Amino acid sequence: MGSYRILTHIHTKFSHDSILPFFLLYNKCLKSGIQYIAITEHNNIQGAREFQKYCEERGNKLKVILGEEIMTTGGEIIGLYIRDDIPAGLSPAQTVKMIREQGGVVYVPHPYDEKRHKTVLKEKYINELKSQIDCIECHNGRNISEYYDIKQNQIAERYGLLKVIGADAHTYFELGRNYMEIEYPPDDKDHFLKALYSVSFFPCRCLTYCHRLTQIDRIIKFILKGDFRGLFRTVIRKLTY
Repeated sequence: MGSYRILTHIHTKFSHDSILPFFLLYNKCLKSGIQYIAITEHNNIQGAREFQKYCEERGNKLKVILGEEIMTTGGEIIGLYIRDDIPAGLSPAQTVKMIREQGGVVYVPHPYDEKRHKTVLKEKYINELKSQIDCIECHNGRNISEYYDIKQNQIAERYGLLKVIGADAHTYFELGRNYMEIEYPPDDKDHFLKALYSVSFFPCRCLTYCHRLTQIDRIIKFILKGDFRGLFRTVIRKLTY
């Protein structure tokens, strides 16, 4: 049996904090030997759908798993193998219920990150929902400290959850890093989860400058939309944080 290289937790120009175009994403993945990619835009599935079409038009050399990174009232949760948008602003329990109703994978990203504490799913919700969570990141490509990996692994083991690593890529430079190799083609939820029992991880340290690039991407998006009020709020928040 062969192996399949997969990138999960990827953002593109369809997320508010990325301007990554499809052609760069596609070409970098092929050069890096990536065969499967989970697109998980912030609060929308449109980017995943559009990139799936993009790949299909080019011979389906790169296969796309539809996903969404959803902001709940308790932190972010990813749904994979879903069909429809899941709205932001629901409770963690409601969000998990909607993912499972679509037959999707409930995936917890970055369960520990002191720099992104507002988006981390609070551990009390992981405890409450552990029987309905399918997998959890033990490494996130944007965690700036190796200590966060230690804490994430402890959380995964505390609740007996399957481990994944997520690239959390927003920029070109993060692509092809923080991937997994699995023994089964993850063409559906069952094969994806089965593969996680014999997965090989290839983690990399965070490229800290990419956090700065993401801030620039957000500013560019505000300017392109003419949302100078939003730009002003963001700048003030950064200055006073």
